[in-house]
Amino acid sequence: MSAIQVTPKAVEKIRSAFAKQNVDGGLRLGVLGGGCSGLSYQFKFETKPRPTDQVFDFDGVQVFVDPKSMVFLDGMILDYKESLMQSGFAFDNPHATKSCGCGSSFSA
Repeated sequence: MSAIQVTPKAVEKIRSAFAKQNVDGGLRLGVLGGGCSGLSYQFKFETKPRPTDQVFDFDGVQVFVDPKSMVFLDGMILDYKESLMQSGFAFDNPHATKSCGCGSSFSA
């Protein structure tokens, strides 16, 4: 089992975003200092992984995670949720002891 999970719905949204942006490569998931709760998620396209990255493959979609971020992301599930009020990627992170209202930052 992977240390990070990406749901089929999230994989499909990432794949369609790659096609819309006309980019090749993978999705970088990371953690940066900052945000309302102390740490924030990094989420961006990159053409290739760095030498120290862990590379995950979900049905042909590559996800790159650097070693420092892996400490905070191990066991995380990336999902895509749609509702009448809002749609977007959702992070279900077992290391987050507290998160902010926007859902894009947390503390561990």
